[in-house]
Amino acid sequence: MSLIIESLTHLGAGRANDGTLVPRTLPGEEVALRPDGTPQILTPSAQRVAAPCRHFKTCGGCALQHAADDFVAEWKQTVVARALLAHGLEPEFRPMHTSPAQSRRRAKFSGRRTKSGAMVGFHARASDVLVAVPDCQLVTPGMLAGIPMLEALTVISASRRGEVALTVTDSAAGLDVLVQTDQRLTDQLRIELAGFAQQHKLSRLTWVDETVVTLRDPVQVFGPATVTPPPGAFLQATEDGEATLRSGVMDIVGNASRVVDLFAGCGTFSLPLTRTAEVTAVEGEAAMIAAMDRGWRSAKGVKRLTGITRDLFRRPLEPDELNRFDAAVIDPPRAGAAAQVATISVSTIKTVAMVSCNPVTFGRDVAALVEAGFTLNWVQVVDQFRWSPHVEMIASLTRA
Repeated sequence: MSLIIESLTHLGAGRANDGTLVPRTLPGEEVALRPDGTPQILTPSAQRVAAPCRHFKTCGGCALQHAADDFVAEWKQTVVARALLAHGLEPEFRPMHTSPAQSRRRAKFSGRRTKSGAMVGFHARASDVLVAVPDCQLVTPGMLAGIPMLEALTVISASRRGEVALTVTDSAAGLDVLVQTDQRLTDQLRIELAGFAQQHKLSRLTWVDETVVTLRDPVQVFGPATVTPPPGAFLQATEDGEATLRSGVMDIVGNASRVVDLFAGCGTFSLPLTRTAEVTAVEGEAAMIAAMDRGWRSAKGVKRLTGITRDLFRRPLEPDELNRFDAAVIDPPRAGAAAQVATISVSTIKTVAMVSCNPVTFGRDVAALVEAGFTLNWVQVVDQFRWSPHVEMIASLTRA
């Protein structure tokens, strides 16, 4: 029996006319399901393309390589538009921006020992089967070249049966690697790992919560400053996507002289803003605030930056604390920032740049600001997570 795919879910799977979810299909396609559950495409969509990566059929890292770029861009923007329309909002959309292939500067690989050595890669979709990805088209060339190094590190760090998680960040100083494993770190192992890092020219090697060796600071450039993020700290997925979001934030904030940056991370937006404004950066992780502060102190031609460590979910900035600012930048996690948005709503702040990675909570938070008297000027979708269902967006909100 054949099925007709009518739409895509928010996770990118095809939804058939009988409600069946069929991954890696497109609207309008007629498909049949093989005994193993994989689809046989009987009538392909005009938007179907050959996957650019040879690992796509087995690897679960990407979900939408079978779809044309234009289709994916339109679909992602529609996901955001629907999230806003659910609250009665139909804003102007600026042209969408998509990061290029091989630009992801951070990835979390899995590693497993084998009889002949080790395998490093990503899991198959909805499975614990590990798939090697030596020709991955998602991550930067520097990270791809580091896979043999990660295999050697897996031999050192993984048990016979367990897996290790290897979070790798590309930096100007080399690869920054965080190993998450159950294996205990001994003095002898510290010596071995220090030699390993030198041999493979790593910038930094961290074992669970201990930095074993830093040969060169794995710096990231945020506007006028260079910052060394703590191991595993949040970082925008691509430099290209970060630049687009930063440009949007700067455009929204304009000539504001006092800006508060909420959920500031290591200073992605705070530090570029110090070129023109005094900035107060608020973040829940003290290590990120410290990294940002060190970067600011070594920068030139910048205005005052004040860092505050504070859990904005439990203790959002109150209206009297917000009233001294001209503009706010807010970039919360996927849960959004309902409590902080509520206090912004009753403050005197006139300008808000809202960045989000979750259309649902984005729509909720934007709607709350609009109800409080803000105008939603425009929205831009930024696709840093190429070939995945994830999406990032930025909105400009102002009130008289």
